[in-house]
Amino acid sequence: MSNTSENSLSSNTCANCGKEGSNVTNTCNKCKMIIYCSAACKKKHRHKHKKDCEEHLKRVADLHDEELFKQPPPKEDCPICFLRLPSLVTGTSYMACCGKSICRGCMHAFQSRATRKKDRKCPFCRTPPPKSGGEELKRMKKRVELNDVNAIHNMGYYYYEGIYGLRPNLTKALELYHRAGELGNAASYYNVAQLYRQGRGGVEADIKKAEHYYELAAMMGDADARHCLGVIEWMMALNMERAIKHFMIAANGGCNLSLRDIRAMYKDGDASKENYAKALRLYQAYVDDIKSSQRDEAAAAREEYKYYDSAL
Repeated sequence: MSNTSENSLSSNTCANCGKEGSNVTNTCNKCKMIIYCSAACKKKHRHKHKKDCEEHLKRVADLHDEELFKQPPPKEDCPICFLRLPSLVTGTSYMACCGKSICRGCMHAFQSRATRKKDRKCPFCRTPPPKSGGEELKRMKKRVELNDVNAIHNMGYYYYEGIYGLRPNLTKALELYHRAGELGNAASYYNVAQLYRQGRGGVEADIKKAEHYYELAAMMGDADARHCLGVIEWMMALNMERAIKHFMIAANGGCNLSLRDIRAMYKDGDASKENYAKALRLYQAYVDDIKSSQRDEAAAAREEYKYYDSAL
């Protein structure tokens, strides 16, 4: 890139005529890297700047993709059994008493030993369970005051659903999701993306903004957000290579929907047999990482409860 282009922004110098001053503020619409004193100078300089502009945009896109397609860090481990926490929400319980996320296997193993419901204390800190929704909300608010990112996310969900005595407030939910996302909660950015995709929470439907927040969530390790990016590339952009990349990472993060969609792509001829075989191996590796006898027992008990609930 030319010296004029590199120094234009820092020196408030028009890249075309060399005019200096605080009123030289008309930036290149694409790269935002150089400035002009007027629209006329911008138009005159366009053919000279075109190559530098395209090279800069390509570098930005390449760096973005490098970051986007990195294998994200795995989810944290359960603080009791030290096995990787499942990606599904149903596989983990957040404890507002101590701020720990505990796998359902450890929850089930500990609480099944209690003969009375009131004895089913937190497996980590041994705090008794809340006696009411109001007490649960009070505990969660205390965790929010401590800047607990998972508690902030959960409060966003409470406002979204209108539970524990709170009125549904999508604007408040969006505010809390943004706060939690900025502190590193991937699921919050996924929820923000969903609100933009659906046009809820006081925002207009905007697929570009939704995609932006899906990307933020995916880079933090949210497999559902990664899957959504794969669907966008597959169904909307028709970019099969990028879709497969997203689905592979999501399958490795425990998203069975991505495994299903790679199979569909394989049947349609948009993915190879090797792609599908690799996705199967990645998903199986995830399953092996999170598997334990305690978690199997907890899952079986949960299915049994569902059966009896539906029979009543």
